[in-house]
Amino acid sequence: TLEPVVPTEKQSGVDFGAIINDLDLENLSEQDFEKLYDAVFRYQVVVIRNQGHVTPETQCALTKKFDPQNIDLYGHGKMHRASESVISRDISPLPNTPQVQLLGHGVVKNHYGIEERKLTHPSHTVFHKTQLTQEEMDNDITRFYRWHMDAALYRYNPPKVTTLFGIKNPEPRRQTLRYDDGTGDTLDVQLGTTAFISGQKAFELLPQHLKELAFKTKVKYAPHPYLWMSKAKARPTGLGMESDGKELTEEELPEINEEYIKIYPMLWKNPVTNKIHLQVHPAAVQDLIIDGKPMGDLKKVRELLYEMQRPAINPENVFAHEWADGDMVIFHNRGVLHSVVGSLKDTDSRVFHQCNISSADEPLPVSEQDFAPYTVKAQ
Repeated sequence: TLEPVVPTEKQSGVDFGAIINDLDLENLSEQDFEKLYDAVFRYQVVVIRNQGHVTPETQCALTKKFDPQNIDLYGHGKMHRASESVISRDISPLPNTPQVQLLGHGVVKNHYGIEERKLTHPSHTVFHKTQLTQEEMDNDITRFYRWHMDAALYRYNPPKVTTLFGIKNPEPRRQTLRYDDGTGDTLDVQLGTTAFISGQKAFELLPQHLKELAFKTKVKYAPHPYLWMSKAKARPTGLGMESDGKELTEEELPEINEEYIKIYPMLWKNPVTNKIHLQVHPAAVQDLIIDGKPMGDLKKVRELLYEMQRPAINPENVFAHEWADGDMVIFHNRGVLHSVVGSLKDTDSRVFHQCNISSADEPLPVSEQDFAPYTVKAQ
């Protein structure tokens, strides 16, 4: 039985998300899978409760089933100079199912072939230009870490879905998430929540002139994007980077294969609902190509993207999932953005498995016909 997320008064803009209480993913019938498939693209984020017994093999097989055209490779592929990448410091592949990544906080022992590993929950302190003080974090103030979709954005196409499995969560306590961008915006969240926003909502929130601009814009991602951005720092909202000229130059990056550079439309089509999503990973963008013309100015590119995406992360539009042990969250990775959240202490423990698989398919573009309802007819 599927229950749509009922938003609180403060979440008035959350029109996505669903919870299922009576499904066993270790014994999933074909019929139930078809319903689940439909639900993930229709509701964007689906939480399946009480799945603590699910194995990494089952999680991997389930993730692949959402995309039969998968290329059986973890969504980021094999990363060049991974130790410097802003991704690799947060994840560890499981030895027997390397498509499934172990992440969390604290020391894990004898875990699916991993003898011992010290995990660290991503902290904004290593990624944002400005930081909260230690005292603020000790007093349970936090931020969004990085708004993103799970995607290599170089060589490989973005995974269609991500499965995120909350095996063990820290003792629950509330934290106040601050945007720290001059708006005064805050959000009351559970410690270690995962925050989601809908790309469909992001598109619908755009004023008319920006909807039309988005329709004729392509997004060019940087080569080796997570190395390229490795010395740059993010905005306090976690939504894209500050422009301080810290990006790595072509000479500083591994060899670039021009064929691997990804240029995608700014708007992607939902394969089940046919709805339009504004789907951009802001931190990894190198340029915007508007009507065939590159902007060619990274600072202006980022300012325009921020203007387009910032309304979507307003507090009322954020679904901050409150994890319970055994929650399996499956989300439409090409339809939402998400962010790690939380200032964890040394005494907090968190164990998660994450899986997403690169797709052979490019995202679905939005056609003239799809966009027609949003076109203002000349009077």
